[in-house]
Amino acid sequence: MPLYEHVMIARQDLSNAQAEGLIEHFGAVLADNGGKVLDSEYWGVKTMAYKINKNRKGHYAFLRTDAPAAAVQEMERLMRLHDDVMRVLTIKVDAHQEGPSVQMQKRDERGDRPERRERR
Repeated sequence: MPLYEHVMIARQDLSNAQAEGLIEHFGAVLADNGGKVLDSEYWGVKTMAYKINKNRKGHYAFLRTDAPAAAVQEMERLMRLHDDVMRVLTIKVDAHQEGPSVQMQKRDERGDRPERRERR
């Protein structure tokens, strides 16, 4: 089955438990349609670059899934209809990376940034 990665932004006025409940709910939707959630991460409340539906912040969640295209389409359809979900991004990938996502790694573990030069 194809591999997908999903990022979801939920409304800021939800509690953490409700936001994590959305992850479980949409994981169950995938399971009902023949897919499975391989990994999920709750990234917490983050400030967005611009307002969406009069919200400046949102609960971010990340899912790694292995599901047929029909299951992903059904999950996305239900996410668009859900009042608490503001945005969804789904990407088809060739393989999932091992370990936590870049968002969950500590800043010193990333190692992809060069050292800062001193200003004069």
